[in-house]
Amino acid sequence: MPEALTLSSLPLFPLGAVLYPGGLLPLRIFEVRYLDMIGKCYKTGAPFGVVSLTQGSEVRKADAGPTGDGFAAEEFNTVGTLATISSFSTPQPGLMVIRCAGAQRFEISSREKLKHGLWIADVTRLDNDQAVKVPDDLHGAANALGKLIKTLQEKGIPQDQMPLEPPFDLNDCGWVANRWCELLPMPLDLKQRLMELDSPLVRLELVAEILERTGIAM
Repeated sequence: MPEALTLSSLPLFPLGAVLYPGGLLPLRIFEVRYLDMIGKCYKTGAPFGVVSLTQGSEVRKADAGPTGDGFAAEEFNTVGTLATISSFSTPQPGLMVIRCAGAQRFEISSREKLKHGLWIADVTRLDNDQAVKVPDDLHGAANALGKLIKTLQEKGIPQDQMPLEPPFDLNDCGWVANRWCELLPMPLDLKQRLMELDSPLVRLELVAEILERTGIAM
């Protein structure tokens, strides 16, 4: 595996959410274990990794359980997405408000929890989705997303408050599928499985089935 495809000691942010490549993620940071990490990532322009939780909560909870550190156990999926900070503010001491963009997916090869609760991992970057044109039978999903974007724009919602940002690549299977996966109210484990799929076409086909069942795109 070429060295360029690996990252060592990547700081992780386990969340009750799935970040997709090209997606947006607003976060309010107040836990000590993340304040220093996010500050360093912002200053250096370095990414951090977002992984979805399978056990535990986003905020550490005291628990005299088997972990031995006085906090409840945390478990998370091994496939996540790199996040880069696009906006950063500190409205008050001990609080950071950031907006992140999803970049490349990765898979964890090894991980370690530091004494103050921050997880770091060695990861291998996964290939980006190949550009695949939306086929005719899936145009309904792309058209419905285009209508949603137009509606939000007509309402005068500022771009920095939009749930998705340009360029709006409505002709690309991966982009359309990823944006719907973020917007639709699906179980977390389903969002994770769709994110992990290697084929953007298959991902969009599955999303289109959900859209048809809900009557969003026919």
